[in-house]
Amino acid sequence: MVERKEYLQRLLDWKDEQVIKVVTGIRRCGKSTLLGQYQNHLLANGVTEEQIISINFEELEYEHLLDYRALYQYIKERLCSGKMTYIFLDEIQKVPAFEKAVDSLYVKGNTDLYITGSNAYLLSGALATFLTGRYVEISMLPLSFREYCEIAGRSPDQAFAGYLQNGGMPYIAAMDRTQEKVETYLEGIYNTVIVKDIEDRQSRKESDPEKRKVRDIALLKTIARYLASVIGSPVSVKSVTDYLTSGGRKISPNTVNDYMEALTESFVFYPAERFDIVGKQLLKANRKWYMVDLGLRSHILPRKNYDLGFSIENVVYFELLRRGYQVSIGKYAAAEVNFVAQRQGVLTYFQVTADMTAEETFERELRPLRSIRDNYEKIVLTLDRFTVGNYEGIQVVNVLDWLTDYAPHR
Repeated sequence: MVERKEYLQRLLDWKDEQVIKVVTGIRRCGKSTLLGQYQNHLLANGVTEEQIISINFEELEYEHLLDYRALYQYIKERLCSGKMTYIFLDEIQKVPAFEKAVDSLYVKGNTDLYITGSNAYLLSGALATFLTGRYVEISMLPLSFREYCEIAGRSPDQAFAGYLQNGGMPYIAAMDRTQEKVETYLEGIYNTVIVKDIEDRQSRKESDPEKRKVRDIALLKTIARYLASVIGSPVSVKSVTDYLTSGGRKISPNTVNDYMEALTESFVFYPAERFDIVGKQLLKANRKWYMVDLGLRSHILPRKNYDLGFSIENVVYFELLRRGYQVSIGKYAAAEVNFVAQRQGVLTYFQVTADMTAEETFERELRPLRSIRDNYEKIVLTLDRFTVGNYEGIQVVNVLDWLTDYAPHR
């Protein structure tokens, strides 16, 4: 198993705290494995097997617990009197009204609850309304490039092309792979996310007719392909609607919005808002969308011209999220900064480019950063090593060095 050390440490940081630990993320990014590793750690450090209750709702033997009352009764009968009981509920969204059982277990005392799910609506929506202030969310992503290099046993220069092409799903990085195996595995993940998770989402929204619109899987895949093809470019509901209309399909913006929402709730795409650097406020129009795994992107897009710069930009976006930043797209007058990363009130500006060796490119990438008059850190990330240095306070850093030279923020 691939050990996800940073996520494991986050769980350990919250051990025995009276909050529900919610691990979210796209399917097959390692959530179940993480829970298993954490349970092994508990067993190795004095916790007995009787103190651990672990249920994976994707396993058939737990089908009788898909009723929240049966689930609650099952766990209640197995609580350890006078000792902490560690409760793990994997893919909890399969249990209708699961939050009622979770809340009842939470208030019992001597319970430490860990739940996972593959849909943001099912978890954060239900928890936000029913368990306000009682949970902490740990958002899990596929492997970082640093983790990928460690598992693949290759240097960053050797591994980067494979990471961009095949992505960071843990099983792919660890398996003895051929391209055919990779494609087959990614197809299974993609179809499961698009079909199964959307069905789960629908079943939870039955009471809201306005949210029961995502039924055309072919349309959903078309929108996903379009969003994957325009990574790094501003996108609006209108622009997606216009694209579909130009292909001869009549569709309303409201329907397109619901389908785009479904793709974000299943953690396939992550939207980044635009940020007015002068006014220090978010702008709602024309967000950019990034795909959670470049392997999935390679799988669904036809083989055309390879957009190296946008692929690197996608990698940097998710690495900033892993490092605990709030990430937006910077707007400064008519200029744009790829990312404004904010953490604990401190901003860092990032430009991302594949190559800076051409003078024209060098000037274009530095120009927006030079125009910003505050004293926050400004960084350009590039794949080339010839332009690395400090230019009037603007750091030009090799992106592979930046991706791999990082100590987890604690």
